[in-house]
Amino acid sequence: MSEADVPLEELLRHLGELANASLPLWDVVPEGARAELINVSENATYLVSAQGWKSILRVHRENYHSRVAIGCELAWSTDLNAHGGVTAPGFYLGSNGEAIQSGIVDGLPAPRYMVMFEFVEGHQPDESHDLVPSFEQLGEIAARTHVHSIGWRRPDPFERLTWNLDTVFGPNPTWGNWRDAPNVTPEINAILQRVEDTVSRRLREFGKGADRYGLIHADMRLANLLVDDAGRTRLIDFDDCGLSWFLYDFAAGISFMEDNPQVPDLKTAWVRGYRKVRTLSDAEVHEIDTFVMLRRLALLAWIGSHIEAPEPQAMAPDFARVSAELGERYLAEFEAE
Repeated sequence: MSEADVPLEELLRHLGELANASLPLWDVVPEGARAELINVSENATYLVSAQGWKSILRVHRENYHSRVAIGCELAWSTDLNAHGGVTAPGFYLGSNGEAIQSGIVDGLPAPRYMVMFEFVEGHQPDESHDLVPSFEQLGEIAARTHVHSIGWRRPDPFERLTWNLDTVFGPNPTWGNWRDAPNVTPEINAILQRVEDTVSRRLREFGKGADRYGLIHADMRLANLLVDDAGRTRLIDFDDCGLSWFLYDFAAGISFMEDNPQVPDLKTAWVRGYRKVRTLSDAEVHEIDTFVMLRRLALLAWIGSHIEAPEPQAMAPDFARVSAELGERYLAEFEAE
């Protein structure tokens, strides 16, 4: 039996049991603390609280990351904190001295990895508000992560996801095939196939030079940002960090809101912030829209392969249609170049 065989409601009940039963694995957790589900996507994320103390517990998805891969994520975020000029969430060691814990309860198909992170104060940005200040800061943060990743000596062995043409469009895509997503009609399929062809051609020409491709956060969307009372933007959740083009980080930043009227201004702000830290050529800026469409098709596939979860279900009715509309605008500018 695998996770896919367990109904979501039942799975979340078992994961909640696991989260609460596992709290004693960390000595730092106060007696009487409880874990409450706050998000389910690739992983299940819980707020752990008691007597004014808070932390965030991440229960990893079955067969998504290995222990080695999770360790590489934590190693990078730790070094970014120490040497990269980026404040990433800290994490707690368990009573056994390990950052990564594992556990299982009756009803789960297999043991789950777990990491407990320090709680970060702040609120998630809202796309209905002015996001320009946050995106200028986000551009600076992205540039710092890229500068750091270029010079960072990676752990050996090193294992993280890859976000490239093969893992989005290849025979075994990480998030599935966008053609299998809900409401991909023959007309939409035809448009998006042209988009895939254009994106693939242009990114092969763009290349994977060390100044353009490396270890990135890969999921700088609004759900992974926190803004404090002083207006400072912080980046959280490095769970999808992996190897890709640096400009993919902007595309991930506007995930699920690519059709928002703010996006052109957000791109301008992101580039302005990025250039405060690292050089970005006009040719690279011109290609950002290609990465937006690469990410959009990856998200369309994600909706299809994660349709059992509430968030994909909510977006499914219109996502393919809007993707095709975005694709037509993209093709009008980029297909003939």
